[in-house]
Amino acid sequence: MAVRHRSRGDQTDEPTEEPSTGKLLDLFGDEYTRRVFEAVSEQPRGGRAVAQAADVSRPTAYRRLNELQEAGLVTSECYVSPDGHHRERFAASARHLSVSLDDGDIEATVDLGC
Repeated sequence: MAVRHRSRGDQTDEPTEEPSTGKLLDLFGDEYTRRVFEAVSEQPRGGRAVAQAADVSRPTAYRRLNELQEAGLVTSECYVSPDGHHRERFAASARHLSVSLDDGDIEATVDLGC
């Protein structure tokens, strides 16, 4: 099982071992992870806003965001909010995920919108 990360404008697909096809299927097999990913795919959001948009608890949102970040599917940036506090905003870096089956071999392709 191979995973290929493809960046927008990149004509070559370079295979990588992380995340594995199994990891991607595990991640997106979880309803809460899908909801959290959908929330940050709609627009970049802070953790509380992700939890609210995904209708999950804040701890669940942050756990899923961490898993998605580790897999390279979500990025985060720190910014200073109008009240002067430092905040973290999360955004989806993956724009397309496809899974194919070929002679019993499963392959996942992730299109990173970089």
